[in-house]
Amino acid sequence: MTEALRSQFLSLHLIETLAAVLPVRDENAQPKTLVFGGVERHMITSQARRRAERVHARNRANAGRGALKGRSMGVRTREWALLAGRELESAHGWEKEKALITARAVMEASGLKFGDPKKKTVANLTKVLVFAPSDAASRIADHIAGQAAEVEEWREAYLEAQARAEAAKKTRRAARKKAAASLETEEAEETSTAEAAASVSLPPLPKATRDAVLLALAPRDAVDIALYGRFLAEIPDSPNVDGAVQTGHAFTVHEAEQIEDFYAAADDAKLDRKRNALSFLDAADDAGAGMTGYQSLISGTFYRHAVLDRTQLRTNLRAAGMDEQEAETAASEAEKEFVNAFVEAFPEAKKNSTASTGSLPALVLAFEGERPYNYASAFQRPVDEGPVSAGGEGPAGPAAVRRLLRHHTFVSRRREDLRTARVLTYDPEIDTLLGELELPDSLTVVERAEDLTP
Repeated sequence: MTEALRSQFLSLHLIETLAAVLPVRDENAQPKTLVFGGVERHMITSQARRRAERVHARNRANAGRGALKGRSMGVRTREWALLAGRELESAHGWEKEKALITARAVMEASGLKFGDPKKKTVANLTKVLVFAPSDAASRIADHIAGQAAEVEEWREAYLEAQARAEAAKKTRRAARKKAAASLETEEAEETSTAEAAASVSLPPLPKATRDAVLLALAPRDAVDIALYGRFLAEIPDSPNVDGAVQTGHAFTVHEAEQIEDFYAAADDAKLDRKRNALSFLDAADDAGAGMTGYQSLISGTFYRHAVLDRTQLRTNLRAAGMDEQEAETAASEAEKEFVNAFVEAFPEAKKNSTASTGSLPALVLAFEGERPYNYASAFQRPVDEGPVSAGGEGPAGPAAVRRLLRHHTFVSRRREDLRTARVLTYDPEIDTLLGELELPDSLTVVERAEDLTP
């Protein structure tokens, strides 16, 4: 199919069944839920899904696998000053403390806010996560090392001014306490405070250095930033990116099903003593579990949805500096990897105790259109998993597939822009079901995730 015939939006819809998992939880360690169709459903948030997909694509690219192998990718972290300091230390031979202080000062003067300097755990961390190309730290370090004399002279003046400003703050705090009983004194103190603040101004970062920091943190050619976007409000002149991917919260097609799993963990040392005890009393002292507790687990069949805006993706890549041909190539590769991640990636919470990341979807539906299409309404009425002979719909997985495909068939007959629909299943029961359903001629059954997108 030629590019001219392709639609702006690629809509993806997925049905998956999970048993005894907890891929995301709330502040009370309980499964997240929503109310839809008058009943409570379990929910896997779009944030959890997007991170899983983004990291999956990034790891494959960095390992030289997948459509984006060799492409620049992003890293989202609060540790850019730490990373730049380590680069100054390892690649340019700077002393460790000087390297970190310089990197932090340069990035702070560029507009980023850092944690409380009195708290070692956060002093060198930015207050917000910054999503930037993976080589941002090395680029910042290279510039600092290349302009060492100018940057170090500025740093000393900057740190000295910061110290004076901190001293002025302490003076103002002391003055406020003394002036609490007198309005006139308070007004005089406010005047002296303004004068003190005006007298302590931080020297601006040299323009070349600030430009280098902004360029290093700019999205540039990081493909996952073009896909998922970023928002960095702290530096107004650092470009934000409107992501090309829209992701919905996944939810169960039926009412929530939850269990409280009681567990008992063994204490190896205590059990060893018990086995080697020389009396019943000693053995009794070491009886019982090492610890006990509860964990919430959920099971269910989920509907999941995401959309790729092909136009926005190409716009983001062009804005990052790619020419039209390179942007076209990168966009096609990004689309393939996005579809692969949508199908294969899964949030890793409790993966070792639930094997959740080994799940494969029962069905994936992909189609193009001139607008996004969300089929959540197909499941507004919760699936009744009772026996078909008693008026139910049977097991939720096959029932959800029937509903989704029936819904798509109905919509596609009324929307001329829907085309090139494809379905993929990893479930032999669903594969048999596809042969029994009346599917539109525009829908093709494929056997590999890479065939879901033309």
